[in-house]
Amino acid sequence: MTDMVKTPTYKRVMLKMSGEVLMGEKEFGIDSDTVKRVAQDIKDVVDMGIEVCVVVGAGNIFRGVSGAAEGMDRTTADYMGMLGIVINALGLQNALEQAGVDTRVQSAIPMSTVCEPYVRRRAMRHLEKGRVVIFAAGTGNPYFTTDTAGALRASETDCDAIFKATKVDGVYSADPMKNPEAKRFDKISYIDVLTKDLKVMDATAISLARENNIPIIVFSVMEKGNFAQAVKGKGAFTVVHN
Repeated sequence: MTDMVKTPTYKRVMLKMSGEVLMGEKEFGIDSDTVKRVAQDIKDVVDMGIEVCVVVGAGNIFRGVSGAAEGMDRTTADYMGMLGIVINALGLQNALEQAGVDTRVQSAIPMSTVCEPYVRRRAMRHLEKGRVVIFAAGTGNPYFTTDTAGALRASETDCDAIFKATKVDGVYSADPMKNPEAKRFDKISYIDVLTKDLKVMDATAISLARENNIPIIVFSVMEKGNFAQAVKGKGAFTVVHN
């Protein structure tokens, strides 16, 4: 592993996780115990003196691509997914504040009754004050995934790394759930991820992270404390970088 991973010196990081993480053992929706655990994992990193921003998906509520596949207009379906993201963001905000972490939700689609609009300078100020900022509603545009939103917001807010929370402990040569022979990489280049079509994040997100030289650390969020371990450079994970 690289020296960067052995002795991380992160000032600000982006946590990107799918909406499915918040389901826990449920088939859909939000599992309160799981959200509380994720909030505690984030708090552990904040307590290390690291600024944290979050982008979460909405796969536990609605997927725009799935809606489009069933005959719905893609633009409409994507906007429905963005509203699902706001629901998840508010749920995570509530759990974080119950854990004693000051948190702000900023939505790319203005809805001032429930959260702030996305304003980069305001987001930067919140982070500097030690608040967790959850970026909701994706990029605010259809046809772009929350992976791309995560890479975009990480670039805009000068994050040192993107921590991609998944159900597996890194990037594998094949789906480890289906192929027991799949090999896990300790580190891999952006180009290899794209050419091997390894499905870490979508191609737009990978390209954006590569252009701005933001490493992506892929780790499993399924066990308590793994986020803090990955930030410390400990445990099993994969670093995607140049």
